[in-house]
Amino acid sequence: MREELLTILEKNSRIDLKDLAALLDVSEIDVVNEIAAMEREGVICGYHTMINWEKTSIEKVTALIEVRVTPQRGQGFDSVAERIYKYPEVRSVYLISGGFDLMVILEGKTLREVSAFVSEKLSTLDAVLSTATHFILKKYKDHGCEIAQKKEDEREMITP
Repeated sequence: MREELLTILEKNSRIDLKDLAALLDVSEIDVVNEIAAMEREGVICGYHTMINWEKTSIEKVTALIEVRVTPQRGQGFDSVAERIYKYPEVRSVYLISGGFDLMVILEGKTLREVSAFVSEKLSTLDAVLSTATHFILKKYKDHGCEIAQKKEDEREMITP
């Protein structure tokens, strides 16, 4: 039940408990107890709302920052990652394979604000060797949800 429950909640965390219990063919109290247990265990870490910021008047800039670091003796990359994810601007930090060690996802109001964070805060950390910043220009799909809307063909069809 746990895997199926998590899969459903990941797609729609606002699903009604009665509907969820019916989908899983268990009682509503079983669902409530299982969710509570997973929250206590840290399996469920939070609930989020997907927002298409392009449809609002709020300006947001998202950047993916690849970071090459020197791992700390006895701690590996964990202590460096922790220093980075403590900044409120940072949305996510991942340990990655390839030419860089960490992927930092950052949000700001402007390109300048994001650039200032990278140059004044991130790049100045002792363990940081180099960074590469990539700005997200348009989202097509995020967390499994299609963001970009397809434009309908408005051309008039001509038949012979």
